[in-house]
Amino acid sequence: MTATVVLLGLFAVTYLLKAAGPVLLGNRELPAGVQRAAALLPAPLLAALVVTSTVASGTALAVDHRVAGIAAAAVALALRAPFVVVVVVAAAATALARLVV
Repeated sequence: MTATVVLLGLFAVTYLLKAAGPVLLGNRELPAGVQRAAALLPAPLLAALVVTSTVASGTALAVDHRVAGIAAAAVALALRAPFVVVVVVAAAATALARLVV
């Protein structure tokens, strides 16, 4: 019972904190510098997530077949291949690396 009350309280506080920004500042424009910075954030954040999920294994670094797939995808992206081709190339490279290693 206590855990349920705590979880519901945390839910309510989290919801109120997340809603406070748009409710209080919804009709205001962000400064130009903040808008430019916000536009640049998604790409490095996604790259960080990909790298972290690729080479992290618990608390250790794991350089294995997944790195080959990411490297192949990076080459395909550098060659401006369509997204579907990038995914297929990455999957093929990962599968080949699994067979070899």
